[in-house]
Amino acid sequence: MLEKEITYTTKKSYSTLNTLTEKTENVWFVCHGMGYLSRYFIKYFSELNTDKNYIIAPQAPSLYYQKNFRHVGASWLTKENTVKETENIMQYFDAVLEEEQIPKNKNLIILGYSQGVSVSTRYIKTRQLQCSQLVLHSGGIPKELVPEDFSFLKAKVSLVYGTEDEYLNADRIMYETKRANELFGNEVNIIPFEGKHVVNVDIIKQLT
Repeated sequence: MLEKEITYTTKKSYSTLNTLTEKTENVWFVCHGMGYLSRYFIKYFSELNTDKNYIIAPQAPSLYYQKNFRHVGASWLTKENTVKETENIMQYFDAVLEEEQIPKNKNLIILGYSQGVSVSTRYIKTRQLQCSQLVLHSGGIPKELVPEDFSFLKAKVSLVYGTEDEYLNADRIMYETKRANELFGNEVNIIPFEGKHVVNVDIIKQLT
């Protein structure tokens, strides 16, 4: 049995919220968690000032039916062909940013939630992407990343997590905090909140 590869062109959607204008101060590039679709995830950012904030939410490529078979969810990566699939996602992100043509005078904020933390950090590392802020919200930092991968980065980094997160125990929180400090320095902004594995809208509003 042989497993072969091909290259082909495909189309993939992504979602945006508000309008990119001269008044825009912050451009958010937000990567959702497993089980979301971008058009639903982006609603968490609807309370931000519409004139000052423009939001771009890419869509994870792998779609699947959730347990009730009524709703569709999406996943960024699995343990299957992770390296190759990561590069596919990187190229997709490249295409989204090329399409959007973000002016250099805007604050670029990269936010990864849950599984979105892995693809957002890998993208910054792989493309040496400079941004104003990097927000790691309730997710795990990929194990292969090392401090040298982010030596170029001048962003403000925030680590956000719920103290009652069902996927994070005390040891895991300590581990992820240590990893964030190793990769980005001891000035990482650690922001715990009382809550479970949910997107914290109030903290998102405070980040601007």
